[in-house]
Amino acid sequence: MTSSKSSKAAPNCVKGWLLDVYPSDLGKVAVWVISEKGERIKFTDRFQPCIYVSGKQDDLERLISRLFSNQKIASLRLVQKYAQATDTEKSRVLEITVKDCRQIPSLTLEILRIGDYLRYEIHNCDMQNDRSYLFSHDLFPLAFVEVKNTKSGLDYRLLDSVESTDYVIPELRVIRLEVEVVKKEIIANFDDVIDKICLKQEGKEAIAIDYGDEATKLLQLVYAINELDPDIILTSAGDSYLLPYLIYRATVNNVLDKFILSRDNKPFNRKISAGKTYFSYGRTFYRASTVRLYGRIHIDENNTFIIKEAGFEGFIEIARTCRVPLHTAARFSIGSSMSSMQLYQAIKDDILVPRNKKIPESFKSALDLLVGDRGGLIFEPRLGVHDSIGELDFSSMYPSLMAKNNISAETVLCKCCPNSPLRIPELNYHICTRRLGIVPKTINLALTKRLHYKRLRDETGDKNLKQAYDKRQTALKWILVTCFGYLGFKNSKFGTVDGHIGVCAFGREAFLKAAHIAEDQGFEVVHGIVDSLWLKKKDATLEEYNDLCRVITKEIGVPINFEGRYKWVAFLPSKLHPRVSVLNRYFGVMENGKVKIRGLEVRRRDTPGFIFYAQTEMINVLASANNSLELHQKIPEALKVLKACRQRLLNGEVPVSDLIVTKHLSKQPKNYKQHVSQVIVAQQLIKHGVEVHAGNNVKFLFTNSEDKRYERRVKAMQLIEKGVNPDAKKYLLLLYASTANLLCFSGYTTKKVYDAVKGQHQKTLL
Repeated sequence: MTSSKSSKAAPNCVKGWLLDVYPSDLGKVAVWVISEKGERIKFTDRFQPCIYVSGKQDDLERLISRLFSNQKIASLRLVQKYAQATDTEKSRVLEITVKDCRQIPSLTLEILRIGDYLRYEIHNCDMQNDRSYLFSHDLFPLAFVEVKNTKSGLDYRLLDSVESTDYVIPELRVIRLEVEVVKKEIIANFDDVIDKICLKQEGKEAIAIDYGDEATKLLQLVYAINELDPDIILTSAGDSYLLPYLIYRATVNNVLDKFILSRDNKPFNRKISAGKTYFSYGRTFYRASTVRLYGRIHIDENNTFIIKEAGFEGFIEIARTCRVPLHTAARFSIGSSMSSMQLYQAIKDDILVPRNKKIPESFKSALDLLVGDRGGLIFEPRLGVHDSIGELDFSSMYPSLMAKNNISAETVLCKCCPNSPLRIPELNYHICTRRLGIVPKTINLALTKRLHYKRLRDETGDKNLKQAYDKRQTALKWILVTCFGYLGFKNSKFGTVDGHIGVCAFGREAFLKAAHIAEDQGFEVVHGIVDSLWLKKKDATLEEYNDLCRVITKEIGVPINFEGRYKWVAFLPSKLHPRVSVLNRYFGVMENGKVKIRGLEVRRRDTPGFIFYAQTEMINVLASANNSLELHQKIPEALKVLKACRQRLLNGEVPVSDLIVTKHLSKQPKNYKQHVSQVIVAQQLIKHGVEVHAGNNVKFLFTNSEDKRYERRVKAMQLIEKGVNPDAKKYLLLLYASTANLLCFSGYTTKKVYDAVKGQHQKTLL
């Protein structure tokens, strides 16, 4: 039990913040704490987790006799637990204390085999070891604690709370690791030697390691990391390329046993496990395997969602609120983070976590499905430009309905309340009134904290605090956004399809009621989508809108906010059917100057920088209009912006970097039947030894090669060399199409845009 930079024993008692937890020796875990004095201290604690087995009592007693002498087991006993989340009474189950947390998977398989995979149900067996330790001690990452080192293990006194919104965290040392290589080919690979290693700290001069042979550079990196002693090492593609590359180079140079970047004296594993492709919310993703450090946190900026969306403040908020270790929170999907909250709540309530989801969907007739399974309610937008439209938006509508109506797997169609007055509309399913479900309990925490952060953000005058509070509420917003979809996810431990359908039914009822209340007060519904209403009333004041919000909130029980009033808003038609409106395709300017845009190129991930800039400039021109009449008068000025951008492209003044297109691979390249652009690019990269997986994004340039074979239409960004010129015709078409999408409220099509700016150069091209 030593500190990171000293061999002396760890103190018997220390106050500080919990940084990292992981299994160490047999039956033990290492715990790293940042003390109030800034010391990084390593403790070792005993940890023997429990798993549970449920089944018939006779079968459990026979199992006890079979496992009595098992070397992986520390103890066996029968205890009272809720074996299933839907149970109303506790039952006797077998509690098995395992000598070492890493033996749980093999012991689980052994028990399943004894019971022929049918006789026993095993619980609490698939939680990550570090989370299991945190749950068992009621701790969370960066919690402020008092740690006492006793003969029986570590004794914690929690001086913090997961509900806290004014918590303090230690000053974390953050370093960025970058490596430059001597490339033999266009694209670097593992056989290329290291040229230079850079370590960068904010506010300090960068450290460059560029002398000596390759082994020396690797060992100098180890020395520099030990001296700087960072808590967090930031990388770009660290999981998928950078650290695996360094591990390979250390192996080649026979220094792998000395190449240690962890605080703990743990070398890297020679073999890195493969990443995985998964499907979530209609999109395919690829996640590289985690390269773990011990005592430090490795964050790969290319392999994290939450830091991209909510920054470090949001990342820490998710780790604390969801009780997810820092290195895991950086890589977890939001659904997995929210699931962690549910697992903790279940353990706290003495409910066993099933190995596989056990709550089936209730039987429904075709009529039940037709009536009940219909999603959210929508009022189609009225095409065209509208003046003085007010927007109302429900605050976390679905999560609020889930919390208000107690929707969870164990509460919908519960066994204890068949006569419950709380019913799901249309389907008439009953909901429990005797106990609060696991899902509402976790949602209430996120809802309460988010509302508090929003209030703090609006009240504070400190710019840094305002930004921090906004990042934290953004992180919690993603938890609330995800909780509804996760309720119907097939692998959600406490999910329920019946509850998922029920939330939609409650949402439709609330939304329709809100629209009726608005109409009763003289407002006209111009557009509505799931939880937002666009309303119009002649000469309506802001106070009338706010009064309407108060009435709707009181009647429905879900907060609704007045987002603001538009000077004008244009609801745009379908690209294929000009007379048909599109639900989420509009742009407009509010009275406070805020521009709101949905469904245009500036909102897409694959839009080249050149097109993004051009459309943004045209939107800025249109945004200066104060009403629909002025908006139409601004169109010629917007077309001037188009002409200027066109001329820059034809003159070759647009840098190649602004013409790069990003496309997503929804499946493996070999599984595509058509040679679309992203497939061609993937094949180009594969030929150069780059691994490309379903879920990856590929970046490329449209080229102007005279060779019309499909291999030459595009060029992968990594393969672009001097002399490769962009296809001006293709980018002009993209420019005209984006302009037509923006101006379609006035009848513009791609051809009309072309006609409006046509000249000799374009005649040649088109």
